[in-house]
Amino acid sequence: MISLSGWQWALVCLGAFLVGVSKTGIAGLGILAVAIFASTLPARESVGAVLIALLAADVVAVSSYRHDANWRHLWRLFPWAAVGVVIGALAMGRIPDAGVRRLIGGILLALIVFYLLRQYASRNDEGELIPFTRYPWLIGVTGILAGFTTMVANASGPIMIMYLLALRLPKVAFIGTAAWFFLFLNLFKVPFSAGLGLINANSLAVSLRLIPFAVAGALVGKPLVRHVNQKLFEQLALVLTLVAAVRLLLQDVMTR
Repeated sequence: MISLSGWQWALVCLGAFLVGVSKTGIAGLGILAVAIFASTLPARESVGAVLIALLAADVVAVSSYRHDANWRHLWRLFPWAAVGVVIGALAMGRIPDAGVRRLIGGILLALIVFYLLRQYASRNDEGELIPFTRYPWLIGVTGILAGFTTMVANASGPIMIMYLLALRLPKVAFIGTAAWFFLFLNLFKVPFSAGLGLINANSLAVSLRLIPFAVAGALVGKPLVRHVNQKLFEQLALVLTLVAAVRLLLQDVMTR
């Protein structure tokens, strides 16, 4: 049984609540939750314990934004993400936790740099961003990275944020597209997680306590996002992703 102190339970419940809010409101909050879980729960156990709570929040998000997904972009991404999940499942247990954290942090920083460079350099004469799909190979790279990082650390949120920001989707379509993507991806992960022993009696005991907080956060997120304008929404997502990337890269240094 995973043993946590009172303050640790308070932190993981806060993390579950932030996961819910990120599913239907401010997308970047999800990576803060990942950081909380990784800092509080044993790394391997946290992946399975959080997955079931994520699925509960995904169901609320999809029910709230079921008509708002951009399916054209999703169908291009799903097959690559599935490949990433398989690679992640094969890698689990072979990559040290510190190595996974640094890998994810480096990927996030690279994506942020790409996003900023693209904003600066990829404008046409009308000042509109050239569509992300002009670079088809990036869809495959993004999908594989999203699948891999969600399998090893439930941390693909920032990668999807970068992808969806690059597509310049309105915030409601942004959230709806992400909601469907993560519901399907997290369901696809379940048999792999169970086979690896990440989902077990201990992790389910934690998950059952986290589900109410994740659902509550998802219910709060939708009314919250109505009061956030598009530019602020994108800036918050970008800044929170940057904070998370730096934290993942420096976590080992900060804990010494």
